[in-house]
Amino acid sequence: MNRSCVNCLKSLVISLHFLCWLCGAFVVAFGEFQMIHSKFASLITSFWPVYPANTLVVTGTIVTCVCYLGIFGGMKENRCMLISFFVLLFILMLVELAMACVFLVYSRKIDTYFEKDLMRSLDIYRQSSPENNTAIKKDFDTVQHLVNDTLLSFIKF
Repeated sequence: MNRSCVNCLKSLVISLHFLCWLCGAFVVAFGEFQMIHSKFASLITSFWPVYPANTLVVTGTIVTCVCYLGIFGGMKENRCMLISFFVLLFILMLVELAMACVFLVYSRKIDTYFEKDLMRSLDIYRQSSPENNTAIKKDFDTVQHLVNDTLLSFIKF
């Protein structure tokens, strides 16, 4: 194959890996933004890693690191980095497929888990005095206002 074609393909692959790296960095930044400005973080009381912001930060970090291997492996034409990139990408794809199957199979159990967790935080909301648990109270009040506004917009429609 002509050397100019090889250089063109190499530049294209590096550019695509860099674009994926930027997307991963954006996902990390968005997750951090959500951690700071999340309105509903206190509603899930028992299992903090399922917060969407935490999930975004973890997955964004993994994607950023994997794409880093792809970028520099392509730039340096390092066979070890490119093979590591391929293997990690393949493992990520298998984990994603497995998680999709788990969520599909256990969706009812997951729904009941989150329902129990939200009911537990609602009980805390109901039983606490006005001075205690201000974060949960503020979050549930925000949810109630959002639901009321949504219902009013459907009624007007």
